[in-house]
Amino acid sequence: MGRNAGARRATTPYVLFLDADVVLADSTLLRRAVTTMQKRHLHCLTTNVACIEGNAADRFLYQASNIVQQASRWVAPFATGMFMLFDRQEFERLGGFNEQALYAEDYLLSKQVARRRFAVIPGTVLTSNRRFQKMGHMQIAAMFLKTALHSGDESYFRRDQGYWEES
Repeated sequence: MGRNAGARRATTPYVLFLDADVVLADSTLLRRAVTTMQKRHLHCLTTNVACIEGNAADRFLYQASNIVQQASRWVAPFATGMFMLFDRQEFERLGGFNEQALYAEDYLLSKQVARRRFAVIPGTVLTSNRRFQKMGHMQIAAMFLKTALHSGDESYFRRDQGYWEES
């Protein structure tokens, strides 16, 4: 997997994972994220995600995801690969992204982080609505719900759930 290979080459204390369509519109976000990681001795940090374009349904679903992400701090951390800053040593200790997972490998990794070592920093990264255009709102929402319901069954994520199918 490319993200694991890139992380192995990193020599910095932190590794940032971004999706290809993410825009860091806030010029202070990365500096604030690293500072927060250092001050709070965090292992993983993420931020909110908003849709660059799209309609009200796109914006609503991203906002719902942000709310779940905020609430996850009290149960089991939830971060997406759209913006995921990891302490490199902890990333390596956890074994990186599960290369057998066919989707949600970012979620599988983030949920292994201790709650007290996880944070959602104020701010937002921008992304496209490509996921909704490809699969539709209902299918994405259903996959999100199924991911939550199967969070304890890692074998679920090693089976094809239709995420990579062409529409």
